[in-house]
Amino acid sequence: MKSFSSTMFINMKKTLYFIGIVAILIGCNTATQKQAIDQTETKLTETDLAQEIIDETMRSWQSYKEFAWGHDVLAPLSKTSKDWYEKPLYISPIDAYSTLFIMGLLEESAEIEKYVIDSLDFNIDINAKIFEVNIRILGGLLSMYELSGNEKVLEKAKDFADRMLPAFDTKTGIPKYWVNLKTGQAFGDTVNVAEAATYTFEMGILSYYTKDPKYYQAAKKATLAIFERRSDIGLIGDVINVESGEWVSAQSHICAGVDSYYEYLYKSYLLFGDEELGEIWEKSISGINTYLAEKYNDKLWYGRADMHSGEKVSSVITLYDAFFPAILALSGDIDRASELQHTWDWLWNKYDLEPTVYDYKKETLNWPAYNLNPEIMESAYYLYQITGDSIYYKMNKQYWSDIKEHCKTEVAFTAIENVETMEKRDYMPTFFFAETLKYLYLTFSEQTKYRFEDYMFNTEAHPFKKSNFKDENTQKYLGFK
Repeated sequence: MKSFSSTMFINMKKTLYFIGIVAILIGCNTATQKQAIDQTETKLTETDLAQEIIDETMRSWQSYKEFAWGHDVLAPLSKTSKDWYEKPLYISPIDAYSTLFIMGLLEESAEIEKYVIDSLDFNIDINAKIFEVNIRILGGLLSMYELSGNEKVLEKAKDFADRMLPAFDTKTGIPKYWVNLKTGQAFGDTVNVAEAATYTFEMGILSYYTKDPKYYQAAKKATLAIFERRSDIGLIGDVINVESGEWVSAQSHICAGVDSYYEYLYKSYLLFGDEELGEIWEKSISGINTYLAEKYNDKLWYGRADMHSGEKVSSVITLYDAFFPAILALSGDIDRASELQHTWDWLWNKYDLEPTVYDYKKETLNWPAYNLNPEIMESAYYLYQITGDSIYYKMNKQYWSDIKEHCKTEVAFTAIENVETMEKRDYMPTFFFAETLKYLYLTFSEQTKYRFEDYMFNTEAHPFKKSNFKDENTQKYLGFK
């Protein structure tokens, strides 16, 4: 799940008892799925769709290699490349690795691994956005290490994290927006909440594998700094000053710019067993459901409210918010998750793709682009796995059909400038490899090696096996009680 920059949000003025429940649901999952989808079509449909996803992933990957190798992203229409910064960080391949590996494209994933070890040097004079590189590069490298077992990959991950750490050297412990990977100089005092506190998952995993608590402790300090600045009614704002700790924007929401903060509270709690994060989640979700959730036109929405009064201030949402049904379902709130997923499904079908920013009361497209985002497919996958209800399988089948119709190009897939005109934009985001294709493949495949109940995904859909993090070691390696 990706974040808008805090500047964009200011300009826009917007912007383990649950485990038992899930385990029970998952235990019934296989049988329920077989009953839910017509027996005469299941194997053929799943096999064909899964293979189609593999084929399209391979086609897109080969095009990246042909037109953009060594660069961050493919521009599919012009058949050229684009980089995020003055020099490339090899972001698309690092993001693509876990998807290629899971799909059994081992020759392709091995090529990425070799390049990372032999050719990738992070000692470069560029200013990187700390949030974005954490979920993609650090998360991608850690997943690559776990899947491959290559200790040299872990060394790369540690080196990269060490280059990120200077950003956390602030009065509040909330990281600055930018960090120079060569000099360690950090700057940018204003960040949104996602940029402030979406680090416990990756840095906790790194602490576990290196047996060094400093990474998790830095990440958790940032998370606590946000939570401790909540209002009397339990809500947080969306933009904060990292040095003063003062809220720059007091608008509370689950949208892009805040989304992954809440995601990591619950996922980090589940993966590591840090009860303090679990308690923060419980207090946070109570406020979210009390002040942000609302019924409008017979649909469940999560709008925006003033963090101090709880008064609704906006009905503007972003397609990134479609991650929320997945977290609701994971935490055991199936009814609310299902209702919200149907709201997002309605919005998708209204345009055949999701607009990036939509006002559900004014029914206006505030930003009509669709950038191959995965969140709605992520939530459909979670709900399908947890409930076994075939309606979520069918949702992802429809989303994939629409993506093929509107986003497929001669060489790969591309973003859409406007969902009303379906004008194409010359850009294939890295998360299309990491998330969109992965969640679709896992929905359609009869994959047994990478079972939903065995893995936890970071916000960029990089998988981590839950059994690797043993309770008796986790507290010591991460430094919590």
